Amino acid sequence: MGVRLVVVDDHRLLAEALASALRLRGHRVLAATAPSGGAAEVVLNRSPEVCLFGTAAPAEPGAFEPVARIRRERPGVAVVVLGPVPDPRGIAAAFASGASGYVRHDERIEGVERAMAKARAGEVAVAQPLLQGAFAELLNPARQPDDEGARLLDILTPREVEVLVRVAEGEDTRVIAAGMRIAPSTARTHVQRVLMKLGVGSRLEAAALAARTGLLERAAGGPLRLG
Repeated sequence: MGVRLVVVDDHRLLAEALASALRLRGHRVLAATAPSGGAAEVVLNRSPEVCLFGTAAPAEPGAFEPVARIRRERPGVAVVVLGPVPDPRGIAAAFASGASGYVRHDERIEGVERAMAKARAGEVAVAQPLLQGAFAELLNPARQPDDEGARLLDILTPREVEVLVRVAEGEDTRVIAAGMRIAPSTARTHVQRVLMKLGVGSRLEAAALAARTGLLERAAGGPLRLG
């Protein structure tokens, strides 16, 4: 028996191609549209049994807000996400938002149909390796590139952050002291303390470490010029 469904995807061509293939296999496609951000409105208007939700960037913040809204306002609709792999963070985010399944974008049409049938029956529709990857990511989240910068920023005082920024800009001790309106000896002490906290032996190393970890970009968002 065919499934009543809505197909949404960030790419209209993919949504329409998948919809055509499913129609040929006896399913009733109520709508095929893009982008996936509008999925909630389409589902609320059409009330399908299943929504196929295709997204190119499942790990992006807010990617699954439409799924969460569908689950809140149409809890009887099963949402199956079509997304790229490997992306365990995206898979974890999909299920956290209330999705019933996650299928690879490159899955065969039979695999999509099996996921739809499982989701409609109230079962979890996801391949075991994908589910294992999602659980692994939840239990041991990958360290983000800027996490080290955040950690380093936390161990420096606001004044030391300003000193580091000035060091990275190539200022010598005399210029740092003049810019911060402190004595050269005090500026020198601040510089040495920054080097010690960062675990580096020179100003050049400190500047390189700050740039590599994104510390300078994070510092730019705060009030650095304390005077």
